[in-house]
Amino acid sequence: MSSLIAYYPGKTFFHRLDPRAKIIFMVIVSMAIFAVQQIPVALAVLAVMICLWFLAKLPFSVLWSFIKVLLPIIGFLFLVQAVFYPGNTPLIKPLIPIGRGYGQVTLEGILFAVLLALRLMAMIIMLPLVNFTTPIQNFALGMVKMGLPYRLAYTMTTALNLVPILQGETGVIVDAQRLRAMQSFEKGKLVEKLKAYPALVTPLVIGSMRRAQLMAVAMDSRAFGATKSRTYLEDIRMHPWDWGFICLTVAFTIGIIVAPYIH
Repeated sequence: MSSLIAYYPGKTFFHRLDPRAKIIFMVIVSMAIFAVQQIPVALAVLAVMICLWFLAKLPFSVLWSFIKVLLPIIGFLFLVQAVFYPGNTPLIKPLIPIGRGYGQVTLEGILFAVLLALRLMAMIIMLPLVNFTTPIQNFALGMVKMGLPYRLAYTMTTALNLVPILQGETGVIVDAQRLRAMQSFEKGKLVEKLKAYPALVTPLVIGSMRRAQLMAVAMDSRAFGATKSRTYLEDIRMHPWDWGFICLTVAFTIGIIVAPYIH
């Protein structure tokens, strides 16, 4: 699966948006996605997210890698909701034909699983849509401009920056174990993979602790947090198209909430 933390340079409209507009878009639309209760509305939200993805000219291969990872999760959702969701329209009854029979698959459970799957896909597409079109330093600056303390913003963005680094280290450790003839991560069964995880986690944790110590020394040597007021190499400011995008986001969210009540 591709990393959720990356930046794909571009000159599209979504790339030129102010980070604050994207943050507002992400927060408002996230809440709206969780509030969706109708499949057609959820499908419309997913379609909009896909359109924005292509308008931002982001790679389709990355989108497809996210979808492939979601497929097992979606399958599990269908299985759990189909069996355990309370419904009045049985499709398969009994599910276990022993004695009087146990369990049933209901239409309501299937429909609810479809709704959850559409919500999940829309959310997974929206989050990288913001991350992939915003440099991490601008993302931090946008949060500071919105009133978040700089220490907290720096901590959050530093944690995000470490995600691809840890992914790369994980690959290096796995390759090193392969050179030692350990094939549990590739061909081993689930139990063998669980037993092999200490060989992966232990060096990863030790390396992370060493990196954290080096970062702490580097920050102290540069007097991090010594002054309350800060200057920035690059500044950001809102433009008319940013305010227009925020207005469209609010209108879109209101439409999502109001749509089920329109007959």
